[in-house]
Amino acid sequence: MRSEDLRKIAPELDPLRIGTGWKVEELDQMQIFIESTFGDSHPGSGHLDQLVDLVNQGLKKEHMKGARYFTTDICDGESQGHDGINFSLASREMIANMIEIQYSATPYDGCVFLSSCDKGIPAHLKAIARLNVPTIFIPGGVMKAGPNLLTLEQIGMYSAQYERGEIDLDQFMYYKHNACPSCGACSFIGTATTMQIMAEALGLALPGSSVLPVTSQKLKDIAMSAGSYLKTLIEKDIKPSDILTKEAFENAIMVHAAIAGSTNAVMHLPAIAHEAGIELTGDDFDRIHREIPYLLNLRPSGFYPAEYYYYAGGTPAIMEEIKDHLHLDVMTVTGHTLGENLEMLKANGYYDECYKELAPHQIVKTDVIKPASDPINKEGAVAVLRGNLAPEGAVIKHSAVPKPMMETVLKARVFNCEEDAIDAILHHGINPGEAVFIRYEGPKGSGMPEMFYTTEAIASDPELSAAIALLTDGRFSGASKGPAIGHISPEAASGGPIALVKDGDLIEISVSRRSLNIVGIKGERQDLETIDGILARRRAHLKPFKPKYTKGVMALYTQHAVSPMKGGYME
Repeated sequence: MRSEDLRKIAPELDPLRIGTGWKVEELDQMQIFIESTFGDSHPGSGHLDQLVDLVNQGLKKEHMKGARYFTTDICDGESQGHDGINFSLASREMIANMIEIQYSATPYDGCVFLSSCDKGIPAHLKAIARLNVPTIFIPGGVMKAGPNLLTLEQIGMYSAQYERGEIDLDQFMYYKHNACPSCGACSFIGTATTMQIMAEALGLALPGSSVLPVTSQKLKDIAMSAGSYLKTLIEKDIKPSDILTKEAFENAIMVHAAIAGSTNAVMHLPAIAHEAGIELTGDDFDRIHREIPYLLNLRPSGFYPAEYYYYAGGTPAIMEEIKDHLHLDVMTVTGHTLGENLEMLKANGYYDECYKELAPHQIVKTDVIKPASDPINKEGAVAVLRGNLAPEGAVIKHSAVPKPMMETVLKARVFNCEEDAIDAILHHGINPGEAVFIRYEGPKGSGMPEMFYTTEAIASDPELSAAIALLTDGRFSGASKGPAIGHISPEAASGGPIALVKDGDLIEISVSRRSLNIVGIKGERQDLETIDGILARRRAHLKPFKPKYTKGVMALYTQHAVSPMKGGYME
């Protein structure tokens, strides 16, 4: 064992462990690194210490010794509306780096990782791929919905309604005070729940473990069982590199298509794949989303809150519907293949357990997870657009886009920061038929914050939501809906074409052709060759980008971040 080799090299290790509280007899046991994002930072991490305790109990039953490490993540929701959101994507990189430091300073025989939310999960998955040690990931679960199925992603809409005087303060405060009734990830298919599902779809989390209600016994049982599975992985030397193959990533994208997952996964999965030495591109997402039907009737695109996901069978039920497309021979953390896992779940009564939870709600599985023969949409929810505005690509969640915005030509309104754009939207400074640009918000520009308040302001205005589009080199919340195109690459700070757009330019959006182009100047349509000449002249006069951050962690991140479509990781 790795720990035994280290003890032979470092005679100080045993006494230091004893000083930490280890018993002498525990020194000879398998030593397990337990990493979580526990902290009082937000609901998705505030309960993880309880799950860590259960993991430790399970390890003790297997005569293994766990050591707890913590690198707390931040909350995109709590970071909204101020510069805190700029630190969000950078935190993914720094959490992964800190885990690498913690583990590498004192190697262990295996690892258990626990997290629930937007940046903690992709940071953990990046670290798992980087360390390449036998590991199990435990998703931290999801909070229950509030009264009348109230969930947090609705608060942005209610905030915009309050700003416009459409609801009073008492109504607004009621919604705010009841949207998060417990710990866990927010109860909709946002980035947090999407990435829990992605961890399971990749084979790094146990079958049926993603998006479990935090109040469920099932989640506790998963935490307790991690030790026995991990022991097998260590004994068989099954490492993340045996699990994280190109086929495993393709499986994850198939599941992402079926659930209409957050567009942020289009950034996180390539970054995780990069750690595993695998190239994953926007073309992979676009190709697979064309082949896989969209099945999941959960918010924000559907009706039910995310706690219903497990009741309807969870990720295994999604996989059963798209089974003919999946690579069933990939290895997973059970020590069995994906295909073997799915067969075992059917044999051991897993689905009967799930469906018992649906009965009190008087709904059936197909209300939540549609059959592939009768999908919500024949294609997945995400498309990658390219053109003279986005040579490296841009992402649109077309399942949430009104039909008029799927094939349209709009007139550009350009803003160099989100604050100016949202002010114009809320105070009727934007007109139907306009393409609202928010630029210099990519990884190199400002850290790639999400434009949640802006998308909510648009989505809550019936006239604007059907008649304008939002385009940015930044990103969107997993809860976002409406006509939004993000991750435009190259970004403005790198001199991408989005930096050259001017008010009055004509912008053509075509989801069917997967194209995004500047097709006119000053409201007049021009051929693309003429447009190229005009853009070249504009580029000659483009002022060099002046970095927003010149010191600290954000200077480090923005200087070294790659483009949004590559994953926004640091190189």
